[in-house]
Amino acid sequence: MKKTKGIILALLSSGTFGLIAFFSIPLLKAGVHTPSILFYRSLLAAILLGTICLIRKKDFRIPPKTAIQLFVMGMLYTITAMGLIYSYTYISSGVSTTLHFLYPIVVSCLMIIFYKEKKSLTLFIAAVTSLVGVGLLCWSDNGFISTRGLFIVLITVFTYAVYIVNLGRPVFKKLEPEVLMFYVMLFGAFMFSIYASFTTGIEILPDRNAWLNIVGLVLFATVLSGLSLITAVKYAGSTITSILGSMEPVVATIVGIFYFHESFGWNSFAGLVLIIASVVLVVMMNNKREKKGQIITD
Repeated sequence: MKKTKGIILALLSSGTFGLIAFFSIPLLKAGVHTPSILFYRSLLAAILLGTICLIRKKDFRIPPKTAIQLFVMGMLYTITAMGLIYSYTYISSGVSTTLHFLYPIVVSCLMIIFYKEKKSLTLFIAAVTSLVGVGLLCWSDNGFISTRGLFIVLITVFTYAVYIVNLGRPVFKKLEPEVLMFYVMLFGAFMFSIYASFTTGIEILPDRNAWLNIVGLVLFATVLSGLSLITAVKYAGSTITSILGSMEPVVATIVGIFYFHESFGWNSFAGLVLIIASVVLVVMMNNKREKKGQIITD
C-alpha cells in the first residue's frame, strides 16, 4: 500500500513540476519580468513552507556554517529556476524541460569525477544516447533552435545536478525536508530581490490572472511537487521516483503542444524518447550500485 502511495506521489510530483511553463509563460506574456516572477515564487513558497513547519512544530535552528551552505544551495536553486524560465523566451517550453531532464546523467558524471564512483559502460551508452536525443530535439523544421536558449537551459542542467549531489551530504540529511526547502526558498527570495532591484525592479502583478498564475506556480509547481517528491522517495524509493520523473518533460511537452501551440515533429518525439530512455538507464544503473554499496554520498 505504501509503495502504491509512493508511486502516485511520484507521478504527482513530476507532473506538477512539468507545469512550471503552464504558469510562467502567461506571466511573461502579461509583461511580468522573470526576476519578479521568481521573487514572488520563492517568497510565497518560503511563507507557505514556514507555516507548514510551524504547524508541524519543526525546529528551525541551524548553525552558522549550515546557514552558509544553505545559502549556496539557494544560489544553485535560483540559478536553475531563473535559467529555466529565461529559456522559454528562446526555445519552446517542452524542449527546454526535456533538455533540463538530462540532469540525472550529469549527476552520475559528477559522482564519478568527484566521488570516485566506478566508471560504467551503461553511463557511456546513456550519455551518447542522450546526446543523439538532444541533437534530434534541437533540430526543428525551421533549423537549429536558438543557441542562446540551448546554452541557458544546459546551465540549469549543471546547476541542478550540483544541487542534487549536494543534497546527499550529511549536513543536509540531518535537516527536516520542509526546513531545508524553507531555507532554500527564503535565501532564493533574498537573492531574487537583489537581482530584481538591479534590473527590472519588483513589479506589482497587473491583474487577478497574474496572481492566480503566481499562486499556481507556488502551490503546484513548487511546494506540492517538492513535498510530494520527498514523500515519494520515502515510500517508493529513489529509483522508482526518479524513473517516474520522466513525466515532467512529457507533461511540459503536452502543455506546450496543446496549450501554447508549440511545434512538435517526429524528430522532437524521437529526441524526447531517447533522452527519457537514457535517464532511465542511468537511474537503473545507480540503483544497482546502491544495492552493492558503491554510491558515496558524503
